[in-house]
Amino acid sequence: MNITQMAEVIRSKNAGPGIMTFDIIFKSQQYFELFKKNDILSKSKIAELYSVNEKDIMNIVYYEAGHAIKIALVRPVMSGNVGDTDVYGSQQVAPFYTIDIPESLMH
Repeated sequence: MNITQMAEVIRSKNAGPGIMTFDIIFKSQQYFELFKKNDILSKSKIAELYSVNEKDIMNIVYYEAGHAIKIALVRPVMSGNVGDTDVYGSQQVAPFYTIDIPESLMH
């Protein structure tokens, strides 16, 4: 099953010119717990998805009440600098769409 089938919202945005945040809001507590329990969005996984060093991932916060995960990472290029392709940081979610959950974890 793909993450897009489990999440109601997957979005990105700037948190200042040098930090980008991602919000993943799950459709159910079950999907949220699956990701949390299995550490599916670990620092190493996010570093791999975004081709950054793990040290650039500032935090991963699990928000139980909202069935959500918030991730903050240092932007590879400051917002608005030469080489920036997304000034608002709102078009950076595509790498998350590649996350598939093995059937074995679904039970």
